[in-house]
This record gives sequence, structure tokens and C-alpha cells, in this order.
Amino acid sequence: MAEPETQPQEATRVLLVDDQELVRTGFRMVLDSQPDMRVVGEAGDGVRALELLETVEADIVVLDVRMPRMDGVEAARRICAADGDTRVLILTTFDLDEYVYAALRAGASGFFLKDAPAADLLSAIRAVRSGDAVVAPSATRRLLDRFAGQLPSGDDAPVSHASLDVLTPREREVLVLIARGRSNTEIAEHLYVSGATVKTHVRRILTKLDLRDRVQAVVLAYETGLVDAGSSGAG
Repeated sequence: MAEPETQPQEATRVLLVDDQELVRTGFRMVLDSQPDMRVVGEAGDGVRALELLETVEADIVVLDVRMPRMDGVEAARRICAADGDTRVLILTTFDLDEYVYAALRAGASGFFLKDAPAADLLSAIRAVRSGDAVVAPSATRRLLDRFAGQLPSGDDAPVSHASLDVLTPREREVLVLIARGRSNTEIAEHLYVSGATVKTHVRRILTKLDLRDRVQAVVLAYETGLVDAGSSGAG
């Protein structure tokens, strides 16, 4: 009796954008070795990336920040503003540069380091493809600490934001803890609830606020003044 045929898993389509050809070549070799990933194109700057996206479909754009003609921030903003489900992963150096926060604010789903192990890149792409963000809570905390001066605080911060009114008191509490860099497990322990309950709260927060992922939730919490820029490690 013949074995039933299994449907092959649809490969994640990746567009690589970096002005260094050697970086793109290295990433392509890593990605093309995976049965669930396929590189659909390469670009050396943001302008070329946008041109390619008019002719090829990509699920994930791996996007360098510093590039000629159009940098990664502007490219991320345009890609995320366009219709479709294409998501952006930001490439950065070990020292989180000043562009990363702007790129996350523009809608990128997270960032990873250029010198990170290949396994981290693969995990990041798979996480974003499944709808998650790829900025770990500890990295979120470091990022916000680094760019606290760019975020509203004190007298400059709005005391409330109309969009947050759709959240229940418990959902606002969860959002504050997310913004302070707490993981789901830490939130569950802090609130004395189950991990499944926290996941439900997070999902409802993202849905109500029309946010793509956890990263955008963190940015919104700080920009609306729900959390002070200097309090990311507090609480």
C-alpha cells in the first residue's frame, strides 16, 4: 500500500538588504541551506529593495540600517506602511546605534546582531514569520535604556492616550510590564496568573491597539507616557 504524499512546507521567502555583498552572501548560504527558507532577492540599499518588492513577494525583509541612497529606517517605514504581510528584521551592530529605535517605531518586528550565530538568525526569521517579535525582554530593556532620551518623559509625556482607553485595567497592567522588559513568565509570576492567561492578555492588547507585535506595544507604551522612559528596569 502506497504511503500518502505529504505536502511540502511552504518556504519562508526572504529578501536580503545590505550594502556589503559579503554579508549578503553569508546570509544567503545560511538561509538557502534550510528547507523552510528561500532567498528571493538581494539589494544593496533601500531604494533597490523597494524596487524588488514590486516584482517579487517576500515574507521577511532582512534589512541593514546604514546604507547609501535610502537607509534602513526609511525603507522599513515604507515596507511596513504598504499593504501586505511583509515583515522587517533590522540588522544592527553590537553597539545599538541610534537608528534602531526609529526603525522599530517605523514598524520593524525586531532586530538582531550582525555577528550573532547563524542559529540566531534562523530563529529570528522563524519567530517573525510566526507572528512574534524577536527582541528578547532583556534586549528591549537595554534598547530603551540606551534611547531613553528620545522617548517622552516627565512634563513632555502625555498622561494618557485615547487608544489606550480600549484596554481593561489588567491589560494596561500587562502592557506596562511588557514595556519594562518582563517576559511572559515573569509577568505571570508578578500577577499570580498562568502563562496561558498572560498570552491571552498580550494577544488582546495587540488586537485592540492594532499592533503587529510585542515590539510595537513597547514603543507605544513609552511614547504615550504609560511608562516613563527612565523606568524600564523598575517594578
